Amino acid sequence: MQKIVTIGGGTGHFQILRGLKNYECEVTAIVNMADDGGSSGALRDEYGILPPGDARQCMVALADEDGSRLLRDMFSFRFKDGHNLGNLMITALAGISGSSAQAIKDASKLLKIKGNVLPVTTDDITLHGESGDGKILRGQTEVSYPKDKSTTIKRIFNVPEAFLYKDAGEAIRNADKIVICPGELYGSILPNFIVEGMRKALQESKAKKIYICNLFTKEGNYNFKASNFVQEIEKYAGIKLDKIIIGVSRPSVDALRKYLGENSRFVEDDLGADERIIRGDYAAEYPSAEKTILRHVPEKIARAIMSA
Repeated sequence: MQKIVTIGGGTGHFQILRGLKNYECEVTAIVNMADDGGSSGALRDEYGILPPGDARQCMVALADEDGSRLLRDMFSFRFKDGHNLGNLMITALAGISGSSAQAIKDASKLLKIKGNVLPVTTDDITLHGESGDGKILRGQTEVSYPKDKSTTIKRIFNVPEAFLYKDAGEAIRNADKIVICPGELYGSILPNFIVEGMRKALQESKAKKIYICNLFTKEGNYNFKASNFVQEIEKYAGIKLDKIIIGVSRPSVDALRKYLGENSRFVEDDLGADERIIRGDYAAEYPSAEKTILRHVPEKIARAIMSA
């Protein structure tokens, strides 16, 4: 049975896990702990816990579709004040056990998830970014969504320094495949790699390293092409990727127009004939209340990962 470790944060991670749980594989999701916005940020400030939101999403993605349906819905329920019930439950479990990492494990048992969810670090950190013009952005929200839409990110760093959670390091070293998920590049994905010990663990792991390329750019990487994403991943992770999965599906004109209105562009595939590239029709449009969203299809992207 393949041991697959996924690294990420946010919706992109969620979609990949939803697909992988339907295959005969052992999945461990390693989650970014830099989130400081919304419900997670408020609970983090008030109770001094690790931000629960991204870990909660991963747990919901890996939960049993039938046996845990009610609990899945409860963990996803959001109150009018912005708090998420799942986040509150994880906060309560952290208070009971005295450990955010243990709270994630306990919540995983409640949901009967097919796999494991681990924080990349258990240290309380604040993500920082330095822009191309030398300004310092403080916090994951500022790094992900700088007020100046033309901002480019020169580098990111943690204050204070963070260290890799031992269980996460063990999972990486024992993996058969390591999947770097799509997501907000400087706020959700790359923060995993600036945790002390992560690069060493990745370099020591004999696993096949796979990157699933983003579908759209956002603030901080507005003009990025596929090659730019790959270069940043390899630079921060300190590894050479073995496989790069990239979708060929293009969104509708209407969807493109809505993304452009949010300073997002469809990622151009400029990777050419690189033998590491796996191309396919991996994405589809999902209607929502605000706009039609292009996302990876869980079943399709999981199949590509399994066969990579």
